[in-house]
Amino acid sequence: MNDAAIELVGVYKDFLSHGETVRAVRPLDLAVGPGEFFSLLGPSGCGKTTTMRMIAGFEEPTGGAVFLDGRDVTQVAPHKRDVNMVFQSYALFPHLTTYQNVAFGLERRKVAKDEVRRRVGEILEIVSLTGMEKRSPREMSGGQQQRVALARALVNGPRALLLDEPLGALDLKLRQQMQIELKRIQREVGITFVYVTHDQGEALTMSDRIAVMQAGTIEQLGSPREIYERPATRFVAGFIGTSNLLDGPAETVGDGIAVLAYGPDERVLVPVPASVRAGDALEVSVRPEKIDLSRDAPVGDGGSVLTGVVTDVVYHGTSTNYTVKTAAGADLVVFDQNAFSAEDLAAPGDRVHLTWSPQHSYPIGVR
Repeated sequence: MNDAAIELVGVYKDFLSHGETVRAVRPLDLAVGPGEFFSLLGPSGCGKTTTMRMIAGFEEPTGGAVFLDGRDVTQVAPHKRDVNMVFQSYALFPHLTTYQNVAFGLERRKVAKDEVRRRVGEILEIVSLTGMEKRSPREMSGGQQQRVALARALVNGPRALLLDEPLGALDLKLRQQMQIELKRIQREVGITFVYVTHDQGEALTMSDRIAVMQAGTIEQLGSPREIYERPATRFVAGFIGTSNLLDGPAETVGDGIAVLAYGPDERVLVPVPASVRAGDALEVSVRPEKIDLSRDAPVGDGGSVLTGVVTDVVYHGTSTNYTVKTAAGADLVVFDQNAFSAEDLAAPGDRVHLTWSPQHSYPIGVR
């Protein structure tokens, strides 16, 4: 990416632990485009926060280089990098008002008072806090405090904003509201956002692109749709949402479709690259919402068909989730949207048929 706002080239980070060297982030190359909402997603300890801290300058890479707008800032102090960071704790000054918190950085830089008022007013309008200038943090809700922290970080016009799990302290409903607000704010100000989270829903909702990290490496980099619909590895398939995993040898391969057979009328059809041959062992991912569940045998033979016995039924309001022990030897989860009926499709102990289209199977491994 020639015009990258942020670029990491061969960056890695080692720590000493009990006299041993531990590699928290393995050598990685990464480019974030101008105005992009980019998320680093992964479980605790995967290296995502360490990667962000190396971008911010709070951690010095053991090796490699960090570039901001094409400038090597690997040895540049954090306050000279023209990036700001928002933390989960907000880090607001409790004795200052909303206006004073947001204006703090501008006043430290000796910006003229009229300019401070103009810029603070503009950014408070963007984050929907107009009229709350005189409130102190303790008089505000968690969501409002988060907006103050965002306004304070954005008012200086940084080239990039780094956000380290900033919604983690909010309750679920407020967190969902703030996800939408964060994306709106990012679009309105046009600044590059790099967002660290372990919450798959947050990343899928807000991001233009996502880097899924595990054990200090990037397992997959792509758009939310690419990562969800076409997971590159078993880890990504399991970490992003819920995924059913099936494996077995390809009995036949033709016209770009491999058939995994589990019995006379039990099969999984999966699109495969030209390199796959009959006999190759495949690992296949299929999402629960792609599967149709019925007590009646399917008509036709154009897709994947498995039979099984329902072992669990869980009602989730908008959907009912079924767990089915199949002839393929795997327990598959099926999500059925409660759009047309509040009645369950089946009960525990029922024998059912599972069907889905070939394009909803995705190969994540070939041996």
